[in-house]
Parts: sequence; C-alpha cells; structure tokens
Amino acid sequence: MRIKLKLIVLFVFVSVFNANCQSNKVVTETKIESKKKKKKRKKYKLPNIDLTHWKVTTPAGDGKKPQEVAPPEIMDYATNASLKPYMYNDSTKGALVFYAYPSSATTANTKYSRSELREQMVSGENNVNWTFEQGGYMKGKLAIDDISKDSDGKYHRTIIMQIHGRLTNEQRDLIGEKDHNAPPILKIYWDKGKIRVKTKVLKNLDATEEEMLHEDAWDDDEGFNFEQEVGFKKFTLEVKVTDGKMVVILNENEYKVYENIHMKKWGIFENYFKAGNYLQTRDEGAFAKVRYYDLEVSH
Repeated sequence: MRIKLKLIVLFVFVSVFNANCQSNKVVTETKIESKKKKKKRKKYKLPNIDLTHWKVTTPAGDGKKPQEVAPPEIMDYATNASLKPYMYNDSTKGALVFYAYPSSATTANTKYSRSELREQMVSGENNVNWTFEQGGYMKGKLAIDDISKDSDGKYHRTIIMQIHGRLTNEQRDLIGEKDHNAPPILKIYWDKGKIRVKTKVLKNLDATEEEMLHEDAWDDDEGFNFEQEVGFKKFTLEVKVTDGKMVVILNENEYKVYENIHMKKWGIFENYFKAGNYLQTRDEGAFAKVRYYDLEVSH
C-alpha cells in the first residue's frame, strides 16, 4: 500500500514537473521568437532627411549635361530607376547613400562629377537663395562608406559639404555673364580620412563691388585640417553662417571660425548649401560612396 502511494506521488510530481518544463519551454521559445522579431524590425531604418527643399545632381546624363532631379520627383528617389544607382537607401544602417564616379556628364565650370544635393529655399526653384546677413545653418551626420585609391595606394578625396555663391539676375547682367555661377565660399573635403576645409579670399581688398562679382577676383585660402581623424566612422558636421562670419564644427568639439574682411566682402553674394558626394578625381575606375544619416538646414 505504501509502495503504491509513493508511486502515485512520484507520478504526480513527474507530471507536474514535465508540465512546468513544457510551459517554461514554450515561454522561453516565445521570448526568443519575440526578440528575433524585434531585432529583425530594428534592422530596417530610414535616413532622417527631408528632401522637400533639395534637388540632386548625379553622374548620369546625356554625356553633356548631368542628371538633375528636383522636387516633387526627388521624393520618389527610392523607386526612380534612373536615380537608384546614384542615390539610394541603406536600410540596415538608416542612411541615404550617394554614389559617384568619373563621368563625362559634369556641371558647368568643373571637370568632376557628383551625386550631390543642392538646397532650394523654395521647393523646385533655384532663384531664391540667402545671404550671409540673413544667415544659415546646416548639420549633417554622415560617413564614408567606400572610396577608391590612386596609383600610389592613397585614398581619393571627395567634397561632402559646400556653400556655393550665386549671382543674382542683376549681377549676372552687370558683368555680362551667361549664367549665375559664383565661387563656392566653403568646401569641406573628406581627405584621406581627415576633414579639410577650404574657403575663399579676395585678392584685392580695394576692389569695387562690380569687380568682386567676377570669379577671378577670389582665390583659395591655404586650407585647414581638423585634428581628429574620422576615417570611415560616423561623424557630424555643422556649418553656421551669420553676417561676416562662418563657423565649421566637427563632432561638436572642434571648431574653425572665419571672421574677417573676406567674410564681410562675401556679403555681396547670394548662397545655397550643398551636401553629398563630389568626387575630386577623373582616375579610371575611381568611385566613392557617402552615407548621410541626418541632414537639416535652417535660416
């Protein structure tokens, strides 16, 4: 009798134990499956970039003029077959990728090709821009995805941000130019893993306003290299412009300030921001891919 009782108790214990194990197994498997789903969901991210006020230029084109896509068409870049090779989402990293290579389709006054955004204060319109007196701010979070090397084994370089000058219609007509092109007051390069900044200086500080409108009135400065090496890591760049002053900030801890007579004189021009991938070589087989995670502009 005692033996039967012990067997019954043992049977009940084993049954309960097995049921608990099975229950725990189901709970554990459910948790694992839930975590897997969460991880899967986290893998797909989109860049934090509003393209309402940007147009893009790419190396594609008819061999003479590059491809340009402005709002509202640019909003459908992810499904635009002609744009997808040069501007596409990396949904695992949450970035917008700009791809460039040497092409015969280049913009006026340059031999290099680009996949680069151009600011449009009025969506779809190039004729409304801003001055230093009005001010501007641009911030981007980005990284170099991949870039080719030259014959010496050194990485090529690319321009990742710009402030470009622009002649008004009146200024263009005054100096007899065919287009609105003016020099870029700011070029920010990814240069062999470092961030290099170049700006413009007026050759003759006594030049008249009309003389200052000519591109050859301005020269390149000697350039400036930030100390920190960004390499292929993610980094942030900020550009702040006010009347007679321009500040470039790397990763919120290194600053380069331009506040001089040249910045004051530059106030005669209108300007617009640019961001993307402007490859600075025509070497055969060269290329660059730049990832933008965030991009914001304000005035």
